[in-house]
Amino acid sequence: MNKQESRYQYTASLMSEALLLLLEQKDYDSITVREVCQKAGVNRSTFYLHYESMNDLLEEMIGMINDRFKSSLSSVPTDDPSKVILTSEKYLRPYLGFIKENMRAYKVIHQKDRLFNSQKTFEGFYKSIFSPALTHFGVSEEEKEYVFAFYTQGTVAIIGKWLESNCRDDVEKIIDLIMRHTMAYGRDEKCIE
Repeated sequence: MNKQESRYQYTASLMSEALLLLLEQKDYDSITVREVCQKAGVNRSTFYLHYESMNDLLEEMIGMINDRFKSSLSSVPTDDPSKVILTSEKYLRPYLGFIKENMRAYKVIHQKDRLFNSQKTFEGFYKSIFSPALTHFGVSEEEKEYVFAFYTQGTVAIIGKWLESNCRDDVEKIIDLIMRHTMAYGRDEKCIE
């Protein structure tokens, strides 16, 4: 990365952080470019060098969070559906660890999930990871979407409560809760990891 790209990334991260701070306090629709610039310590002209609108900043911020999340899972294999057991500690530990490390962002995401289009992220996971894993474990096409909804909504509810408590409980407790209380296809003696 050259110096100009590095400066661009730094400025973009300042504006993303400013937007996140403002989202903790108010609704997205009431946040102005001026407020973001003041909070980030940049000029309006700098904002418009990077973005055409607040929506562009929001999209980039969401992309940055998703990219960091994906890279945090890079050590966890997802290419072989027979080895993907999403309710195992192997998958939950990096996921929950990332959420705890980025608690402020995930509190905002959880509170304003429509703004962050969380469903789109889940659909991406469904197509790339969850659907092939469910096929491997013998779940019929008709049942896949139901099982996926059960898993994600149950997991999101547990994580939401955890976030409300500022991640007071340790990751191990949340892993145990999710593993005990969500549907775990393929969790027989041969598949437990």
